[in-house]
Amino acid sequence: MSELIAEFVSWLGYLERGSVQLQLLLLAAVLLSLRLRWTRRWLLKWPRAVSPLLGSVVALLLSLGLQARGSPAGLLQFLGLSWLGWTLLNLLRRPLLRWLPAQRVDQLFSRIIRPLYLWLAVLALINQLDSTQDLAVIGMGELFGIELTIGKIAKSMLVIYGLLVASGPPAAALAWLLQRLIGISDGSRKALEIILSYTVVGLGITAVCFRLGLNSTALLAIAGGLSVGLGFGIKEVFSNFISGIWLLFEGSVRPGEVLMLDGDSCEVRKLGLRATLLWRDRDNAELLIPNQTFFTEAAISYTSSDRMRRSQVTVGAAYHHDPVIVIALLEATALQVARVLQEPAPKALLLSYGDFAINYALRFWIANPMDNVAICSEVNQAIWQAFQEQQIEIPFPQLVEYAMTWPPEARKPNLKQPAS
Repeated sequence: MSELIAEFVSWLGYLERGSVQLQLLLLAAVLLSLRLRWTRRWLLKWPRAVSPLLGSVVALLLSLGLQARGSPAGLLQFLGLSWLGWTLLNLLRRPLLRWLPAQRVDQLFSRIIRPLYLWLAVLALINQLDSTQDLAVIGMGELFGIELTIGKIAKSMLVIYGLLVASGPPAAALAWLLQRLIGISDGSRKALEIILSYTVVGLGITAVCFRLGLNSTALLAIAGGLSVGLGFGIKEVFSNFISGIWLLFEGSVRPGEVLMLDGDSCEVRKLGLRATLLWRDRDNAELLIPNQTFFTEAAISYTSSDRMRRSQVTVGAAYHHDPVIVIALLEATALQVARVLQEPAPKALLLSYGDFAINYALRFWIANPMDNVAICSEVNQAIWQAFQEQQIEIPFPQLVEYAMTWPPEARKPNLKQPAS
């Protein structure tokens, strides 16, 4: 560790050089000028694809000017080229949108392209200041008798990150192939994809540990340390992880299914290591629910066997209308709504005799549980229109007001006047 600190201190010594300070000052001036209001107004006149390149081009021109005067400009030139590469990298996003969905492109940039570019840029910057080969052999201590160096740790972290990011597409392809061969459902395919991804990551981490030189005894010691930590700080995290694995094998909660949560239909988007990602249609919200919640609380699924759901709306009709006529009208009205299934046929029922109306229920089936609220609205509108056409009254509560005297004892009762 002392050697690493000494390396960092030697790097900071470069900042004391006047040429380095001049290059950093010029770069800061370019960045500051791009933030000025008059510069932004001037950039608006240029095409959107050209304006992001301006700062990096100016930095490169300044580095050429310093070189023409015989001053060192390697750092400014490197930073300008790195800036230019980052800008061109962002411009690559637009052509990729023609071939891939926007979500896939965002994941590709945020998880692979940009981190890889930053990693290469950091390595190139270290080579500008020192040597990556010399830095890689600096020791960071021992673990179970095995010496760890910066190079080993960096390579292990890079491999693990690559496994976490790159295990998804191969797992998805293998799950898709098994779906075609075995004939499993889409929900089972997504569950199998996640299980395969977890398996690849687990095997990869084990291989990295063996690559570092850890034997089975060291791995058992690490596992023992983790088991102690489970009882203190990460018990909930481990419980959610095991719950997610169990849910995948059991198949009770899978991506693509629709669950009822607090009275709202929510679609399962992703079953993660710690939590399940649900999507709520009515406000386009994404909900993160801990995996162990599905073991401790009851959950209603509308897509465990199929996606059909029976829905219901209630309505009241006046007492002077024949219930047989009202029931037949409700069933016929439901059949006229486009998204109400014809089979099973809608069913209207007389529920109760209320204070002001006879209460009816219209039950019908829909194909997608996520459309329940919208379809119920369409059915209610159709019932209103049908009742208007057939002159069926929907009564509402009425209140009768009486004049009140005070004190109440002075109030005279309404006695029937004797006939004269």
